[in-house]
Amino acid sequence: MCIRDSDNTVWWEGLDKNPPENAINWKGEVWNGKKSDEEGAHPNSRFTSFAKNCPCISKEFENGEGVPISAIIFGGRRAKTTPLVYQSKNWQNGVFVGSIMASETTAAAIGKVGVVRRDPMAMIPFCGYNMGDYFKHWLEMGEDLGEKAPKIFNVNWFRLDDEGNFLWPGFGDNLRVLDWIIKRCENKVDAKETEIGYVPYADDINIEGADIEKDTLKEILEIDKNNWEEEIESIEEFYKKLGEDLPEELKTELNIPVSYTHLRAHETRHDLVCRLLLEKKKKKKK
Repeated sequence: MCIRDSDNTVWWEGLDKNPPENAINWKGEVWNGKKSDEEGAHPNSRFTSFAKNCPCISKEFENGEGVPISAIIFGGRRAKTTPLVYQSKNWQNGVFVGSIMASETTAAAIGKVGVVRRDPMAMIPFCGYNMGDYFKHWLEMGEDLGEKAPKIFNVNWFRLDDEGNFLWPGFGDNLRVLDWIIKRCENKVDAKETEIGYVPYADDINIEGADIEKDTLKEILEIDKNNWEEEIESIEEFYKKLGEDLPEELKTELNIPVSYTHLRAHETRHDLVCRLLLEKKKKKKK
């Protein structure tokens, strides 16, 4: 973002195609967005404010007794693999979804841009103990909560087209996805079961007035099986770092998101998993 001189407010880079002519860029320099070849905002710029400044904040936000939680939302920055939003199949599967959370590196990270970096539940910088034990804690929480356990979702606002443009408008339009999540929590809308979880039907996300076509929405809700086969290999490499500390439940979940189309006649998903693992071992021996 940069500062507009005209009204001393911020202008978000990429929010619209009408950059200010009189502004201050991230370097503190006078910047004309219509003429400059440089971007006004730093690639990793952020804007934060106190939650209490939000005019629609719940009156229960500061309630020390706590409030019921209906949904937990994970998310990552992925250009191709992860759909706009999907819901886990159950709590255990939701812990798996959180454990494989990843983003492709941007200017925020040191090193190459576009490299997949795992950050389970966004807790790598903050978890003060073994991540395997942390996952076990989540699994145990689900057992304690039972039917009261929140539903778990994953969002990805950052799908790109082949030219590197964002396919989802983002910003305030993200509320359209949150609206679908709320409806799922209230059992008011159906969803399509896929290998990785429940994905919305395009008709169930309200895009009226949004700068996105229905076909584009369908595209960012698709599951690309080839991408996910590569993703599974990446997850396996990440899980190896946890060694014996990785909960067995998550090992089981890793074997589930395989393509239904690989099923042979009269073959169950369990048979499929066993067959694929056997084929993988044979390849390694060769």
